[in-house]
Amino acid sequence: MLPSNDTAPLVVAILRGITPDEILDVAEALVARGVGAIEVPLNSPDPFTSIARLQKSFGADCLCGAGTVLGLAQVEQLHATGARLLVAPNTDATVIARALELGLVPMPGVGSVSEAFQAIAAGATELKLFPASTYGPGHLRALRTVLPTGVRVHAVGGVDARNAAQWLEAGVDGFGLGASLYLPGMAAAEVGARADAFFAALAASAERVEGGAT
Repeated sequence: MLPSNDTAPLVVAILRGITPDEILDVAEALVARGVGAIEVPLNSPDPFTSIARLQKSFGADCLCGAGTVLGLAQVEQLHATGARLLVAPNTDATVIARALELGLVPMPGVGSVSEAFQAIAAGATELKLFPASTYGPGHLRALRTVLPTGVRVHAVGGVDARNAAQWLEAGVDGFGLGASLYLPGMAAAEVGARADAFFAALAASAERVEGGAT
């Protein structure tokens, strides 16, 4: 399973478009602020070099890995880097099964109840609701009524500080932050500032949800 604690959802940083020369500075800023997982989507420049560098420097402090993993060859390449997080936009039972065989943590993309249970049947316990913005918190709330205990759902796609409270109310376990956190070429200081803003908004949202307000 992914790292978690009792007080806050997991935040996964999605660094789409980052280069190997940029990865360490940006990752340092994120890890210092408590980001628990970092993914480099495979449609980024030279992604496996970035992932290998990320894992070597921050693998002990943060779950590192790849996003947009679509096939078995990419699963093997990810495993070779030593990184463990495997994120996909879809549910592919063969990708999930091979990831688990190699000791990776698969997070397949799901939308419908059928896709969620296909992923669970293949062995996944971490699900990526994607794109979260088109399904909405109400969809997650409905999914929660049938998902088995121990299965965690992470909202990805269109999620930011403005709607964090709605997702928390719906029972989300984590957030995947892409463009709201990082854009190609963005300096590490700016990424860190965006992370600070999200965590501050998340804490405020959690207080409102716990207090019964929205």
